[in-house]
Amino acid sequence: MKLNLYAAGIVIGGGLIAIGGAKLLHLPMAAAAGVFSGATTNTPSLGAAQQALASTPGGDPTLAAMAYAGAYPLAVVGIIGTLMILRAAFKIDVAKEAESFRAAQSKDIEPLERMNLIVDNRNLDGLEVIQIPGLKETSVVISRLRRAYESEVIAAGPHTILHHGDVVMAVGTKKHLEQFSRVIGTTTDENLMQAPGKVSFRRVVLTNRKLLGKTVGELGLDQRYGVTVTRLSRGEHVLTALPDLALQFGDMLQIVGDEQGLEQASKKIGNAVHQLNDTHFAPVFAGLAMGVLLGLYPIQVDWLPAPLRLGLAGGPLLVAILISRLGRIGPLVVHMPMNTNMALRHFGIILFLACVGLVAGEHFFETVFTTEGLKWVGLGIVVTLAPLLIAGALGRKLHGLNFMTLSGLLSGSMTDPPALAFATGMARCESPAIAYAAVYPLTMLLRIVVAQVIALLGG
Repeated sequence: MKLNLYAAGIVIGGGLIAIGGAKLLHLPMAAAAGVFSGATTNTPSLGAAQQALASTPGGDPTLAAMAYAGAYPLAVVGIIGTLMILRAAFKIDVAKEAESFRAAQSKDIEPLERMNLIVDNRNLDGLEVIQIPGLKETSVVISRLRRAYESEVIAAGPHTILHHGDVVMAVGTKKHLEQFSRVIGTTTDENLMQAPGKVSFRRVVLTNRKLLGKTVGELGLDQRYGVTVTRLSRGEHVLTALPDLALQFGDMLQIVGDEQGLEQASKKIGNAVHQLNDTHFAPVFAGLAMGVLLGLYPIQVDWLPAPLRLGLAGGPLLVAILISRLGRIGPLVVHMPMNTNMALRHFGIILFLACVGLVAGEHFFETVFTTEGLKWVGLGIVVTLAPLLIAGALGRKLHGLNFMTLSGLLSGSMTDPPALAFATGMARCESPAIAYAAVYPLTMLLRIVVAQVIALLGG
């Protein structure tokens, strides 16, 4: 919330500076909208402003494109320059800031551990594992069990019955395992991972589309194959496989059982690793179609001469966030490998910039290197630097924002990938990307709306 409030302040502050500067310099609002978009390196807001100008009598989309092209180059330098100015002004040691950021991020994230426990609590005799008090509250999973007076280990599932004297192996965080041990009994040095038995484990990838959205408990692997899911890896996060945890495409499950059960469970889950490199274009284009329709929907504002729209960027952005949350569109699975994501991203921005250049290029040099054009460049520099420097200084001084967070915030508030790349290169880690991603969606939508408001004020 704090980061998004700062980002909103940067966007709105830049918009007010663009409007005030245009009035002071006697610039058309169409040019002000282009300067605002170019000075903040936000191409979708230019597209939205041009669309608004095209729907207004007398609107000049070409003027906005030329002003955008004039303000854009120095904006990229200005955003990176702001990071360097703040670094020097506050005497920031980037390496120490990066280390401090990683420590703060990981302090509340405990790794999963194993604990072997003897069932000393006679009240648990004859109960199923799922009936153990505190099992759900502590987020602990029991994966292996050795019966009292037996030497071989067996896989333990939710419906495995416990007896006094059994030894179980539980998986969870250290804190939760200690709480759980008070219910079960005492710890033991015996390691069920090394005990004899036919139990093994395997890591498998969820690619079976029929299972998407189901919970770990709904898989029923323990009842069908005698297999227990102990943990789940999703991206960089490792989670305890609780029964109510919903599954997503590409989740990696660690399962425990005998070889026959593991083989059957693997086929059930899918484990088709090659599918992780496949790009599913059908849901991409379905999402784009829905996003375009949403972006074209007119939002009427009484004091503006034409309706506002989310545009060809804002609409797909909202739909993409929704689909990413759901993970599918009906039977269509949404999954895009990172290399495809990056290729489409760069290809799209190249096409857009090429179109902007084709529209503005004919009269670019003869316009920019004039009194009017120099006004665009000067106003663009102020629109770029002033909000960033003010927000950066306040964030560091008032809230003590870590430089990793601050650089990600400033880059994200300008939706500027080159600035993010500079910040991550300077930090030698991906930490700034966290704040960048946190503010990007709101920033993008605000910039699209503000650019249209500026453009339509001239009507």
